[in-house]
Amino acid sequence: MQPAIEVTRVNKKFGTIRALDDINLKIETGEFFALLGPNGAGKTTLISIIAGLALADGGTVSIMGHDVMTQYPDARRNLGVVPQELVFDPFFSVRETLTIQSGYYGIKNNHLWIDEIIQRLGLDDKADNNMRTLSGGMKRRVLVAQSLVHKPPVIILDEPTAGVDVELRQTLWDFIQQLNKAGHTIVLTTHYLQEAEALCNRVAMLKQGEIVALDSMQNLIGSMTTGYTLRLKLSVDYLPTELERIQISYHNGLHDLKLQSCNQVESILQTLRQADIQVLDMQLLQPDLEEVFVKIMRESRVESV
Repeated sequence: MQPAIEVTRVNKKFGTIRALDDINLKIETGEFFALLGPNGAGKTTLISIIAGLALADGGTVSIMGHDVMTQYPDARRNLGVVPQELVFDPFFSVRETLTIQSGYYGIKNNHLWIDEIIQRLGLDDKADNNMRTLSGGMKRRVLVAQSLVHKPPVIILDEPTAGVDVELRQTLWDFIQQLNKAGHTIVLTTHYLQEAEALCNRVAMLKQGEIVALDSMQNLIGSMTTGYTLRLKLSVDYLPTELERIQISYHNGLHDLKLQSCNQVESILQTLRQADIQVLDMQLLQPDLEEVFVKIMRESRVESV
């Protein structure tokens, strides 16, 4: 099966700033893929090149086998992009905006699909409202709808839930997950790492224009060697002496103990019982994507030009 997106040795500079440095990336058809990195890492530049909105200094990019430069119309028809910026035409209603967007792809009589998108994104009562009257969250929903009017097999979501309410996030992710299950490839950039961890199967991390990590979500989180953290709220503010050696912090009445495995929990509870200390609350915390991200960003050393 051909990749949904294939990036080969892509480079891009802005003056002396190296935005992308020899990027190689293959995203398979049907993946839910996360593209993560701090501000200025090169994520938006890479997305712009994939979408054909910016020219790479070197390298090639293809969408569903179509080169974004030499086969631009075919590549663009296979791609839907939700940008970070709220870009909209203030002279049209929501429905008119989506109808016009359909026309850009030569699609006529797209009303049934437009109606479904409007309904699925909770835009029913705003469908005939002028775009300039909508809230920021509603405009964000319309951007998502615009990217879907031509039913592209590949969808890129660039910070789609930035500054929007919880209801939209849930509505959006329910819809996008269904599209992914139906075979659409989803590429997500987000600063909400819990979203990426919950939704994505594989992740690439960028730093200063280079890919510094590329693996499955499971492998990346599993690579953490820090073990587990047992968080305890006790009836007293101290620990038995034999547990002090594994305590890593005490804050707001909570003791954090570092464990190498879950098997240690029972012996810790037994030690507390023997000391006549009652456990009021307990949490077993595992390494998460945020911890992995911080560790990789801290340890990666990318030399500046």
